[in-house]
Amino acid sequence: MKNILKIVSFSGLLLTVAPAFLVFYRVIDKPTHFLLMIIGTLLWFASAPLWMKGTSLE
Repeated sequence: MKNILKIVSFSGLLLTVAPAFLVFYRVIDKPTHFLLMIIGTLLWFASAPLWMKGTSLE
């Protein structure tokens, strides 16, 4: 289960970074960019805390 959550969260992180490059190279338009960034942000913030809650920064 933890590995699935990691895959989902890193996919969300990729969806927050990749659209910026795709807009820069004119592969996608701005509305698609905004939609992909929102989906990626929601995926990251919904799944990352579930597998990271056992880790600490100490």
